[in-house]
Amino acid sequence: MNPQANLIFIISLILGTTITISSNHWIMAWAGLEINTLAILPLISKSHHPRAIEAATKYFLTQAAASTLLLFSSMTNAWHTGQWDITQLTYPTSCLILTSAIAMKLGLVPFHFWFPEVLQGSPLTTGLLLSTLMKLPPIALLYMTSASLNPTLLTTLAILSTAFGGWMGLNQTQIRKILAFSSISHLGWMAVIIIYNPKLTLLNFYLYSMMTASVFLALNTMKVSKLSTLMTAWTKIPSLNAMLLLALLSLAGLPPLTGFLPKWLIIQELTKQDMAPTATLISLLSLLSLFFYLRLTYCTTITLPPHTTNHMKQWRTNKPTNITIAVLTTMAVMLLPISPMILTVI
Repeated sequence: MNPQANLIFIISLILGTTITISSNHWIMAWAGLEINTLAILPLISKSHHPRAIEAATKYFLTQAAASTLLLFSSMTNAWHTGQWDITQLTYPTSCLILTSAIAMKLGLVPFHFWFPEVLQGSPLTTGLLLSTLMKLPPIALLYMTSASLNPTLLTTLAILSTAFGGWMGLNQTQIRKILAFSSISHLGWMAVIIIYNPKLTLLNFYLYSMMTASVFLALNTMKVSKLSTLMTAWTKIPSLNAMLLLALLSLAGLPPLTGFLPKWLIIQELTKQDMAPTATLISLLSLLSLFFYLRLTYCTTITLPPHTTNHMKQWRTNKPTNITIAVLTTMAVMLLPISPMILTVI
């Protein structure tokens, strides 16, 4: 792709996200979401492969439908209350339609079917944008309207997302699809707590974005997209392969690593809100996603492919690892000891 065009699309993504996050009017928020959608489409379809074109088409149709629902929700609220302010969403029907629209934008169950297919048809760098930056505007809208949303509906969507995200990722061999179902499962954790402690949802999103960025960039550096190629990737950059293992375990939420912090805080907050059964259920359902994370980490530790036929190993490259990947992987693994400081910030 032309570097100038690429720069324009990236600037448009940042602009659309900024407009949606900083807007106070529903029309401006909708305009920011549309700019985001139109800017990411060329980045999805830039490889000119039929799967990429299919992914761009699916993404456009679902995002257009979700934006239409969001606009319809805000117009219904304005019709009944006379308010276009985002924080003044008080009409119950508008709240239900808005929750459905944002669930479709984010890829929450039952509106999740488009996300794994789109991520599978996109390059790894575009997949990183889809999993992190493109989720920020809808989560910001949820944050601003959290006081008037239906807790039962959001809790149901969250539990279903955690269950389906873990269950449907069990039989996948494509790493991008596994990371897509991982994203759906993490979004369930964010949705369950947004009404009770919205700042905790933002903290979860920031830490998830950091861990996902380290995993995506490491996979992109090693040029890995399937489990079979991950098994022989250790010879390329052994140190990065070891850090990828730790980043995957952190994404799974195992205790000494960064990924344990948001889950710990969410379970603590749910228990404070007398929702111990919900906390127990969502914790047990996260064991499903833990299984495929452990399978990924097992594949990164294999030093020989598990078959008896002769297999040519990859050449080790002398290309130095990017400083961004080094910083991200370090933060994705070692932030748990400073959790008291993080708690004072939020």
